[in-house]
Amino acid sequence: MPEWLLKDESYIPESDKDTFINKSILSLLGLLARIRTQGCDKTDKYFVHAALKVAFTFLLILLLSISRNFTFIVISMVYLLVILSLMRGKEILHILKVSSAMALFTFIVLLPSAFWGNGYSIVTITSKVLATIIAVNILSHSAKWNSITSALKVFHVPDIFIFVLDITIKYIAMLGEFSLYMLYALKLRSVGKNHNKYAALSGIAGTLFIKSKEMAEEMHAAMECRGFTGEYSVHNRFKFTAADFIYILINAGLLTIFVYLERI
Repeated sequence: MPEWLLKDESYIPESDKDTFINKSILSLLGLLARIRTQGCDKTDKYFVHAALKVAFTFLLILLLSISRNFTFIVISMVYLLVILSLMRGKEILHILKVSSAMALFTFIVLLPSAFWGNGYSIVTITSKVLATIIAVNILSHSAKWNSITSALKVFHVPDIFIFVLDITIKYIAMLGEFSLYMLYALKLRSVGKNHNKYAALSGIAGTLFIKSKEMAEEMHAAMECRGFTGEYSVHNRFKFTAADFIYILINAGLLTIFVYLERI
């Protein structure tokens, strides 16, 4: 028997940092959990119809954009924070993190204008961005994706826009799971120190692109076989409830306050 077969193996691989892979896995897991949670909810929160949520969220964003009165922005923030306090702790934390990050970025971008005497504009625009992001995130967390797309159909949004939005959301989940499996495989097969991390990353991106192209072709063929014409139809009838009435009254009050403050 050769001597090299009788020698003990003493190979110790060099340690390497896999922070990028771990962070990517955690971020994908968080995204997939968010999408799955949206699909598992049986009813929308607060029992308000999704069409009303979409309409009044868009109206609030519009009013915040054109408002020149800081008092209305403060009132809108109080209203949004009251709604936010009714949500779960994890959702509140996530919404506040995203909104605060975007508001901080806006503040940093506008900070040089403070040296030219535009301090009021910085506060106003930053507050508008914060309120807008909170409103959009509340809509995203309190209504299911399919309810939002059906609400868009109620307002006669073009079918092609609804189709792109619907397919994008579904493909994010499918490609996210595929990317997650690839990252798991990369982590399990990585032994020792990888001196060429960018090559592994480009390989994952290239494989993901090819997979998405194949899935798109398969989906197109399946839709042709099933006779899909690109038209969406809503079969659920709108049932007006007490919660809807209260929601309309609150938003009507905000609209009245906006008109009153803008005339002062």
